[in-house]
Amino acid sequence: MFRAGERQSPEVLSARFADLPPPLEVDEASVEAARCLFCFDAPCTRACPTHIDVPRFIRQILHRDEIGAAGTILDANIFGGSCARACPTEVLCEGACVDSLLMKAPVQIGRLQRHACDIAAARFVRFFEPGAPTGKRVAVVGSGPAGLSCAHELRRLGHDVVVFEARALPGGLDTLGIAAYKISTEFALSEIEMIRRIGIDIEFNHGVTGDEVPALLGAFDAVFLGIGLGRTMPLGVEGEELDGVWEALDFIFQTHTLPFTECTVGANVLVIGAGNTAIDVATAARRLGALTVTIAYRRSESLIPAFAYEYDLAKLDGVRFEWFAQPIRVAGDGRAVRGVEFLRTELEDPRSRSGRVSTVPGSNFVLPADMVVKALGQEPLLDLVAALPDLKCDQGRILVDRATGATSIAGLFAGGDCLRSGGEVVDAVQDGKVAARGIDAALAVA
Repeated sequence: MFRAGERQSPEVLSARFADLPPPLEVDEASVEAARCLFCFDAPCTRACPTHIDVPRFIRQILHRDEIGAAGTILDANIFGGSCARACPTEVLCEGACVDSLLMKAPVQIGRLQRHACDIAAARFVRFFEPGAPTGKRVAVVGSGPAGLSCAHELRRLGHDVVVFEARALPGGLDTLGIAAYKISTEFALSEIEMIRRIGIDIEFNHGVTGDEVPALLGAFDAVFLGIGLGRTMPLGVEGEELDGVWEALDFIFQTHTLPFTECTVGANVLVIGAGNTAIDVATAARRLGALTVTIAYRRSESLIPAFAYEYDLAKLDGVRFEWFAQPIRVAGDGRAVRGVEFLRTELEDPRSRSGRVSTVPGSNFVLPADMVVKALGQEPLLDLVAALPDLKCDQGRILVDRATGATSIAGLFAGGDCLRSGGEVVDAVQDGKVAARGIDAALAVA
C-alpha cells in the first residue's frame, strides 16, 4: 500500500477531483436553454421521479431568472443541487428529451439545473418557510435524501420534526457515498444546511434500533424510516478478512472525510463488481494515484449493471475490465492481500438477459493486487426488520403502500434504499415527499 499524497501533490489531487462536468457559465447556460423546445407534454418532466417542471425552469433561465428557476426546481426536489450532479440524467430527463432524436443530443438539463441551484445557493436565497403549526410531531430516522426530503416537506406542512442520525454528519450516502468528483463533501453539507433552515432538528450519533421504534411511535404522532442499507455484501470466499480488503463504501467514505493526500489507495487495485458504486471506487482509485485499477465481473460486458456513461468514464480514466471472472479465494502473504483467484464463467444461455452463469472447471487464474474492494451492493438492515415482527418485508426490503409510504405498522412510514435495495438520490427524495404527504393525510384524520 502507499499513501496517495506520497506520489501526488494536494493541488494535483484537487484538480483530479474537480466537478465533472464543470459548471456552465451564464452565456453558456443561455445558449443551452435556447435549445429547449418547451414541449407541451414535457417527456422530461414525466421521466423525472420528482416531476420537476423542466420546461418552466429552462424558460426562466433563458430569461435570466435563475432564482425563479431554482425555486421551480427546489419546490419539486429539495435536493435539486445534488440531483443535478449525481442523477443519471442520460436515462431520465435527458434520455426522454425530444432533442435526442431531432438534434442527436439532448438539452443538458442536469447542467442547467445545477446552474440555477448554484446561483441561488451562492446568494443564500431562502425559498421556504414552515407552515402554520399543527401541534403534531414526527420522528424521522435517517438524515439521507429520503429522510430530509420527508422532514422538509413535513415542516412546510406545519409539523414539528426531529431527525435521528447514526453518524456525526448528515446526508447519508449523498454526503459520504458518491464519488467526490460528482458531489463534494462541502457542497453536500451546504445543501443540507439550506434544507435545515426551515427548522429541522437533527440528533447526531443516535442510531435507532428496531427495539426503539415502538418507543418512538409512542412518543411521536408518526415515524418515518429512511434508514438506507447496511454493510457491503460479503464475497463469501477464503481470505476475505485479509488486510487490504475493503468495502466499497468505506473506500469512498475516506475521500469525503479525509484530505485526498491522506486517503489510502493501493498501487494495484482490484474491484469486485461492476455497478455504479464499483465505477465510483475504480475512478476514485485512479484519481488518488493507483497505478492500475481492474474491475472484475462475472458476466459479460453487455450485461454490466453500471450506466453506460459511467462505464465510458471508467475506460477514459484507464480502468481495466476482466469479464467472466468469479472470485473463489483472496490470496495473501501473511496478513496482506496479494491478489484474487478466479474461475472463468460462461453464460448458461447467451441469448437470455437473465445473466445466469456457471463456472468453468479448471479455469483458475489469479489477478495480482495489493488492494481488493468489494462492490457487490449492500445488505438490508435485517436486525431492524427482525426486531419488528409486524413489519411486512420481502427479502429484507420494507413493503409500503407506494401511494402513501405507509408500512404494515400503524403510524410507521418508510422510504429510500430500505424499500428498493439501492437506488438513485432522486428516487429517495420522491419517497420522502410521498411519505410526508401520506403522514400529513393520516394526521389530519387522527
